[in-house]
Amino acid sequence: MTEDLYAFDEVFRANGVLCGVDEAGRGPLCGPVCVAAVILDPANPIEGLNDSKKLSEKKREALFPEIKQKALAYHVVMVGPETIDELNILRATMLGMKQAVEGLSIRPEYVLIDGNRCPDLSVACEAVVKGDAKSASISAASILAKVSRDHYMEKLAQEYPQYQLQKHKGYPTKEHYALLNQYGVAPIYRKSFLKKRGYV
Repeated sequence: MTEDLYAFDEVFRANGVLCGVDEAGRGPLCGPVCVAAVILDPANPIEGLNDSKKLSEKKREALFPEIKQKALAYHVVMVGPETIDELNILRATMLGMKQAVEGLSIRPEYVLIDGNRCPDLSVACEAVVKGDAKSASISAASILAKVSRDHYMEKLAQEYPQYQLQKHKGYPTKEHYALLNQYGVAPIYRKSFLKKRGYV
């Protein structure tokens, strides 16, 4: 499996230094959308890479430090609720992707983006649908984004214990809506996401 992901990337390395980009947290009601950009070292492969959603939490947590250690460069960006409300979630995510790529210590020459559209970058890029299950670089980015966001939400859970964020990480569960009904809307919430449901 890992070999297939690296083989996919190898085709694009003909274009030069390759970077993978993915996000986590587009759907939650609160907290940031988190974007990661990763440049892997093909000579130092990471076993077990996959779409972060297909990996157990334990496996993601184990891969998280290994990716940071073995990657040639990585950069993680959080785009907060205020920016999401101001721009909308798609544009906020695109902004995060641009910032993640621009924040790398090595300038990539080709960028693979998970999904069906690319941000406005100064380097060549290509969108790959379900890229986190096809490309090693995107898979590594998906794990960094997911785990970074989960860690951030666990900290928020300590600041706002009433919402039990450690359980649902801000996603719109039945229980989460019940807690919102009980405690109201805190500053960490995306007001544009709650308008439709009459919370704001």
